[in-house]
Amino acid sequence: MNARVLLAGLLAVAVVGTACTGKDAVNRTAGNQFRFVGGTATGRTYPVADRKPAGDFSEPLLDGKGTFTLSRERGKVVVVNFWATWCGPCQVETPQFDTVYRQYQASHPGAVAFVGIDTKDQRGDAETFVRHYDISYPIVFDEPGETAIRLGKIPALGLPFTVLIDRSGRVAGVYLNVMTPADLEPLLDTLLAEP
Repeated sequence: MNARVLLAGLLAVAVVGTACTGKDAVNRTAGNQFRFVGGTATGRTYPVADRKPAGDFSEPLLDGKGTFTLSRERGKVVVVNFWATWCGPCQVETPQFDTVYRQYQASHPGAVAFVGIDTKDQRGDAETFVRHYDISYPIVFDEPGETAIRLGKIPALGLPFTVLIDRSGRVAGVYLNVMTPADLEPLLDTLLAEP
C-alpha cells in the first residue's frame, strides 16, 4: 500500500476519532473566532457557552447568479454542507438535505438557511448534479476548498461534512460524517428553540 495513502487514512481516522463536544472541541486560544479542534458527535452540539463565531465567507454561487455571504444569514440557523459529485455518500445526502431545506422553508420561513459548498470537484459535474436533483438551496463552487479554512480552519480530509451555525453566527457543531434527515432535523429544532 502506498505510504501516502496509508498516512492520509490514519489522519482521517484520527480526526474522526476525536469526535467530542464541549470546551475540548473548541480552540480557546483562537481569540474570539471558532477554530476547529475536533468533530461533534452525532446528535449533539457544542454547549452555548463554548461556541465561537464562525469565520465569514463570501463566495460566488455555482449558477453565476450572485454570491452567498455567511454574515448576511445572521439571525438564522445555517447548515453549511461540504460535498462533491464524486463522493458516493454526498450523492445521497445532498438530495436528502434539499428535502429537509424545503420542509423548513415551509414550516419555519426565513429561520433556516442552507448552503452547499461543492469542493474538489469539476464545475460541469456539479452543475449537472444540481439540475438533475433539482437542488433548491444555494450552492457555492469552491474547488480549492478554501471555505472550510475561513470558517475555522476545518480540515477537509473527507466528504461530506457539515457545519451548523446558530442564530448568533457561532459554530454549534461540525459533523465529519454523513448525516441523515433524522440526524439533522432534531439539531435544527434544538437550535431554533434557543433564545
